Amino acid sequence: MCAKTIETKDITYDSLLQGNVDWVEDMIKADPTYFDKLSTGQSPPVLWIGCSDSRVPANQITNTMPGDIFVHRNIANVVVHTDMNMLSVLDYSVNVLKVKHVIVCGHYGCGGVNAALGNKQVGIIDNWLRNIRDVYRMHEREMSTIKDPEQKSNRMVELNAIEGAANVMNTSIVQNAWSNGQELSVHAWVYSLKTGKIKDLKVSSHSLDDVSPAFKVGI
Repeated sequence: MCAKTIETKDITYDSLLQGNVDWVEDMIKADPTYFDKLSTGQSPPVLWIGCSDSRVPANQITNTMPGDIFVHRNIANVVVHTDMNMLSVLDYSVNVLKVKHVIVCGHYGCGGVNAALGNKQVGIIDNWLRNIRDVYRMHEREMSTIKDPEQKSNRMVELNAIEGAANVMNTSIVQNAWSNGQELSVHAWVYSLKTGKIKDLKVSSHSLDDVSPAFKVGI
């Protein structure tokens, strides 16, 4: 979610369909068997939990192809234990697709984070953004020391991704996978719209040893 817009090419309903035709032709020229192979199934090694912002497409910014990344997106890449949509995606990714990495990726300049930092009503989304305000509350001492609005927003984006990754790690889904010896890592990243580069926040988790005793669930 972002209030600011950038200029884009003239996109119409028909141009989307024509774009698909052109893309298919390009892919077949590069590999005549591409769609035959793609249609046989998927085994992506990565689950990407990212923001719905149109400027942060997982495949393009990681230079990967269809079939490489399983994707779940919502406004401000929020991860909470009451979101059955996210939990269903996570469960399928871990237990069926057997992904090896779960990445929670935020992005600087996130409109959802900025809205959560403000005090204006946006609409029904205010209830969703409450989750980000909870993250702020958890880190209020640090956040209160940051006076520059952009720096405050950037740090909030980072903390939201870090807490999101922690919430992934604390699910029974991930803990059971680790308990069963499954190879699985959870990471927090942030993408910069200004540079196009991804920042690894260096808070990766790889085993039950990384789970706080308060969150361990019957293992």
